[in-house]
Amino acid sequence: MTRVLILGSTGSIGVQALDVIAACDDLEVVGLACGTRDAEMAAQAEAHGVRHTSAATGAGTVPYREDAAHLIDACAPDVLLNAVVGAAGLQPTVAALDRGITVALANKESLVAGGEVVAAVRRRTGARLVPVDSEHSALHQLLDKRDPRTVSRIVLTASGGPFRGRTAADLRDVTPADALRHPTWTMGAKITIDSATLMNKGLEVIEAHHLFGTPYDDIEVLVHPQSMVHGMVRLADGAVLAHMGPADMRVPIAYALRHPAPPPPHAGLDLVGTSWQFAAPDGDTFRCLPLAIEAGRRGGLAPAVLNAANEVAVEAFLAGRLGFPDIARVVETVLAGAPNGEGDDLDAVLDADRHARHAAADAIAGVVA
Repeated sequence: MTRVLILGSTGSIGVQALDVIAACDDLEVVGLACGTRDAEMAAQAEAHGVRHTSAATGAGTVPYREDAAHLIDACAPDVLLNAVVGAAGLQPTVAALDRGITVALANKESLVAGGEVVAAVRRRTGARLVPVDSEHSALHQLLDKRDPRTVSRIVLTASGGPFRGRTAADLRDVTPADALRHPTWTMGAKITIDSATLMNKGLEVIEAHHLFGTPYDDIEVLVHPQSMVHGMVRLADGAVLAHMGPADMRVPIAYALRHPAPPPPHAGLDLVGTSWQFAAPDGDTFRCLPLAIEAGRRGGLAPAVLNAANEVAVEAFLAGRLGFPDIARVVETVLAGAPNGEGDDLDAVLDADRHARHAAADAIAGVVA
């Protein structure tokens, strides 16, 4: 029996993970954590017979701490599913890996902000990290046990979000409600806005770099609005391997929780009558994508700064205090002042994150003044 601790149990990934666990005889949920929706978490705990819970509100059986180490120790899980939103997920990822616990990672910010920190911990403990993002799960399966000499490039697909094909002028007056109408996936508010700006795909490029050790020049992004091809690998001989599947996050969640055991069967993909499109992303209109790749190439503390600035800007947009195009402007302003420092020290990363959030708040004040 594999014991699973879910951080972010009341979010989209957490709820679907509980569905997966309930359907698998070899998975058991032993702990839950959430932010402020503690009543919902309590209902989950009662339904699944979970004794160990923790919430940012102070509710739960275990006192809340930001690094989640207390809850990890109380639950003694085999796998930690990290579905926390934002850079707040970095410390739980490090805490689990430091204890040799496998991390099923739905928190891409752990690798965006602290990729070098996470890599150092994994080298020391040998703990496994399995991606939950559909794109990285696809690439994980395509690259598993493959000779890297046969691989030329990896390809991440993007739906294009709700504003695919729009011009910069079209985006001046879009509202949070407009941006939250994702055409394919049902996700939390923050990641849905990131999908609309294409920042999510930029963060995934950085994540892929750390997960697979792939140089940025060898990571390609293609817009695929049907969201059926989740990842591709270009081989050295010119052939392309593609991972296809339904737009259902329960599939990569099950893969991550049971790996290296095979995942349970899911409904197959009906290919009859389908028509698929692929296009290059519009980096001029959706500036967040090239900004993220630029930060990744700079390395060090720049990705942590990019991520923090984006989190603050997205929060301001959702609150109606910032325009949609201004998200990229704020991120670009803060990134321009990013410190030149190494990204392999957790305290330095967290410090850069804090400073970037203050800088983003100042940039937002300047934009709306």
